[in-house]
Amino acid sequence: MMSQRLSNWSRRGWMVVMLTVGALTAGCMHHPGGIAPSTKPLAPGGYTELGKVRGQDCVYHLLGLIPVTGGNEMRNAVEDALRTKPLADAMVEVTVDGYFQYFILFSRACTQVYGTAV
Repeated sequence: MMSQRLSNWSRRGWMVVMLTVGALTAGCMHHPGGIAPSTKPLAPGGYTELGKVRGQDCVYHLLGLIPVTGGNEMRNAVEDALRTKPLADAMVEVTVDGYFQYFILFSRACTQVYGTAV
């Protein structure tokens, strides 16, 4: 009877330990990247605004260390944003953010770009 109670406690104890470790190794972080008036030199008033755009580029890691994909570059995020407006070749009122997501087996780091396509 006593060994059965210890066995049940042992299983519950391991489950609590595994859940605690999982909770402590997962998380996310968001950080500001910067602000710019435009992605290339533009004459004031010499462009037509096409609308708000958003783009991102991410890189994935196994175990938080081994990169599985390339990426997380601002230029790729800008290209992604400009693809949403076919006639756009630049952005104004540009802001950049980055975020990280950490999970037990993999993590992801992304760069996000927001602005107005011109």
